[in-house]
Amino acid sequence: MIDYTSPFLIEFPKIGESSLGYISIAENENLPFVPKRIYWTYYTPEEVERGGHSHYDLQQILIAVAGRIQVTTELTNGSKETFLLDKPNIGLYIPKMCWRDMKYSHNAVQICIASIEYDEQDYIRDYSEFLKYGQ
Repeated sequence: MIDYTSPFLIEFPKIGESSLGYISIAENENLPFVPKRIYWTYYTPEEVERGGHSHYDLQQILIAVAGRIQVTTELTNGSKETFLLDKPNIGLYIPKMCWRDMKYSHNAVQICIASIEYDEQDYIRDYSEFLKYGQ
């Protein structure tokens, strides 16, 4: 059984061959939730660190469809992990109540598959506030 309280990598099907190219598919059977929003980030300067927040309810899957993204996660129990996303068929599941920081290569394009629609009230942007949930 999959633990949906910790971050983990998801390998999406890779269809095709090197001479023609590949397609990867995210569908109901390989997603841990029904998507409610999809967005992407690009042209992030390498010196910029994004993230710096957590969510009360939102779950996400991050995919580097181009370039590479280093994602550092932290759970309320203090458990930290660093993931390198550099293959377009590999996604990172981020559960609710998981702090994240991201660093991008200059050519990175990130797709985010989100479990709920945008809600500013769902964000925890203060790290000290996030840490209170682990006590």
